[in-house]
Amino acid sequence: MDISQELKMIQTAVEEIVPLEGLVTKLERSKKTGVPLRIKYGIDPTGSDVHLGHLVPIRKMRQFQDMGHIGVIIIGDFTARIGDPTGRDASRPPLTPEQIKSNSEKYMEQLYTVLDPNRTEVRYQSEWFPKLGLN
Repeated sequence: MDISQELKMIQTAVEEIVPLEGLVTKLERSKKTGVPLRIKYGIDPTGSDVHLGHLVPIRKMRQFQDMGHIGVIIIGDFTARIGDPTGRDASRPPLTPEQIKSNSEKYMEQLYTVLDPNRTEVRYQSEWFPKLGLN
């Protein structure tokens, strides 16, 4: 698939890509070097099920995977542990490590119904947040 075909697929159901020129440059570099792009999506495991709002970016990630790129799911285990209130009027209740692990596993089971497990990498905030003194 050439870059114009990839761009057409990527731009389907997308309002705007900022900056478009930057994406084109990255796609061209990926083609030239054979090194896939790493497409990242972060999700906080605050419940046991992903919701419809997760589907749009996950389906887009799958399109990138179908073009040979790598999807990276970043599990917000640290955020879930502290009960981050982002976008809410009240704090979310902090979750136990067991709840976070269970929710994360359930999320990935559900996400793998869309994503290619062989082209998906799973990372956790807790891999680097403690190194920043955030623990």
